[in-house]
Amino acid sequence: MEKKKVLIVTQEMEPYTALSEISAIARKLPQYVQEKGFEIRVLMPRFGTINERRHRLHEVVRLSGMNIIVDDDDFPLIIKVASLPGARLQVYFLDNDDFFKRKSVFEDAKGEPFEDNADRMVFFCKGVIETVKKFGWAPDIIHTHGWMTSLVPLYLKTAYKNEPIFQNSKVVYSLYENSLGKTFNESFFEKASINNLEPEDLAAYKTEDGINLHSGAVTFADAVITGSEELSSETTGIIEKTDKPVLEYKGEEEYLAAYLEFFNSLLEQEVE
Repeated sequence: MEKKKVLIVTQEMEPYTALSEISAIARKLPQYVQEKGFEIRVLMPRFGTINERRHRLHEVVRLSGMNIIVDDDDFPLIIKVASLPGARLQVYFLDNDDFFKRKSVFEDAKGEPFEDNADRMVFFCKGVIETVKKFGWAPDIIHTHGWMTSLVPLYLKTAYKNEPIFQNSKVVYSLYENSLGKTFNESFFEKASINNLEPEDLAAYKTEDGINLHSGAVTFADAVITGSEELSSETTGIIEKTDKPVLEYKGEEEYLAAYLEFFNSLLEQEVE
């Protein structure tokens, strides 16, 4: 029997970054799921804070060389890879000097969010999908972690909806409390409108309070996981309104088994 394939897309992951709870979950989950018989690929940004020599990153020439258009400009996409310590697992890093070379992740030295965080997110989300296409590897489940991945569900259900490699993919969005969407301005809708999408196609990312990345991601995902124990009332409201399958927050002792069971339930729906 062919192994089911799970793609993990995350904005952070130990030991490469340790910004929030996402880093620990994204480290443990792929190894656990792989040990349960699934085939795994992990994609994340190659932030400038990641020490390439220490973590033994090297470029994958056959995957590099694409250009990703963001806001009418072309940006080269470089793919690097490293073996995850303590696991028989490779992690792929999406790199670009304009977006990721700087020595901090989302904020400058004064603690102010970078003005181009929206551009960096668009580059990463589109780059992820183009990289998986280049893999020629059709994932059964695509599990995205954090606000920086929140355009992946939209793109897969709209701009890439006819792409054969994603036809049977179930998209799961893990929603965490931290999000920089509120710091984006209206230009986000133009920038994120890739591949003939129109700004109105992103209407789900706009709420009365401004840009809400979780709202859009939940709208286009097939299922949702609550990744943070504490959520704002606005975020809780988004989850309560959805008719998608939702896995409520699980603590450290139980989340791995619960996530695996959730994946299996989504795959069983596919069989039915």
